[in-house]
Amino acid sequence: MPAGIVTVSYIGASILFILALGGLSHPETARRGNVYGIVGMSIALLATLFGGVTANYGLLIGGLVIGALIGLLLARRVQMTQMPELVAILHSLVGLAAMLVGFANFMDPNVQFTGVEHTIHDIEVYLGILIGAVTFSGSVIAFGKLSGKVTSKPLALPARHWLNLGLLLATIWLAVEFVEQSAAGGGLTPLIVMSAIALLFGVHMVMAIGGADMPVVISMLNSYSGWAAAATGFMLSNDLLIVTGALVGSSGAILSYIMCRAMNRRFLAVIAGGFGTATGAVAAAAEDGEIDQIEAPEAARLLAGAKEVMIVPGYGMAVAQAQHTVYELTKQLKDKGVNVRFGIHPVAGRMPGHMNVLLAEANLPYDIVFEMDEINDDFADIDVSIVIGANDIVNPSAQEEPDSPIAGMPVLEVWKGKTTFVLKRSMATGYAGVQNPLFFKDNTRMLFGDARESLSEVLRYL
Repeated sequence: MPAGIVTVSYIGASILFILALGGLSHPETARRGNVYGIVGMSIALLATLFGGVTANYGLLIGGLVIGALIGLLLARRVQMTQMPELVAILHSLVGLAAMLVGFANFMDPNVQFTGVEHTIHDIEVYLGILIGAVTFSGSVIAFGKLSGKVTSKPLALPARHWLNLGLLLATIWLAVEFVEQSAAGGGLTPLIVMSAIALLFGVHMVMAIGGADMPVVISMLNSYSGWAAAATGFMLSNDLLIVTGALVGSSGAILSYIMCRAMNRRFLAVIAGGFGTATGAVAAAAEDGEIDQIEAPEAARLLAGAKEVMIVPGYGMAVAQAQHTVYELTKQLKDKGVNVRFGIHPVAGRMPGHMNVLLAEANLPYDIVFEMDEINDDFADIDVSIVIGANDIVNPSAQEEPDSPIAGMPVLEVWKGKTTFVLKRSMATGYAGVQNPLFFKDNTRMLFGDARESLSEVLRYL
């Protein structure tokens, strides 16, 4: 394939990737955005196969077939509740690929540079492996936290900030050593030592972050994977990889900033240690009063007499796969003339946009789904709020208790409505490990059990 056609294909793919990001910014255009992304990636892949590859087609096709089969298998088997874990582990693969490409490129005898170009290439290799290693190990730990294989509580090592600073200074010193030794024909040893330090830093960084900050971690690792890909593009002199890596890196960074604002957090504070501390654990064990438990018939009676209903979904809805039952409940209430709306917290679930995707899967109309900032002032006029498996995002201690680990985090103010009933399996705390005073308020009713089964029963009585 002529070089000009490859260049035009890369430009077209880049434009489609930009359109894909624009489409994914809103639920109504998300499907179209996905199509743009698929078409763009197909063009990029074909242009690379027929325009950039000159040998080893057997290995390449074998790798493509294996990767496609794994992707197809995951797409068919992974449940929506497992999407955060899937995203985390996919980020780790991007980081691992950047590391392997960096080492292969450094040790390739056919890659020859001299003078300043040699130094610049060494820096590209070093940064690509550094970012890739941090992304790889950090994403593996994020996967462990999200899947419950690693504790969600933050790991607070003594002098952990000094440890991070020491690791950073070590990587800078090793960078200088690597460039000097590489100019003399060496450099592999400092590169390997740096990789080990970067892997350790990725583990420690994510282990120090609490469970409630995991949506920020997911978007942050997404950004890291993008910058790793961009660094790989510089190594390989591939313009498309540079552009797409920069797009993913910058969009991930912006999303991380948005998530931090939604939680009233500073990005550096998240890296230093997340929500959920020893103080929070103590608070979780405390009893704040008596709870009022209801059964499905009473919940149905409350809804039947309501004019304004607000539904607040959380990760528990995803676990119970109750989104389709929620759709049926919404449809029946609207048929009875009830005004039903949904309030979505920016960090509901364990991944940015998790709840929006679930509701879209159940074909809920977009015009009744509102973000927290759009809906929070309306709770005083709500007759019944239904909290489905949410905890930290409706916790009033964020506003009422300055010493709470989640103090200052913006939350959905469901307690200001006339009645709230909360669907939960038990009185267990949320991902931040903090007890929720909402459960003990006079206008709150607890409906225990699996969310899908409980809502199905309410629907029958309704």
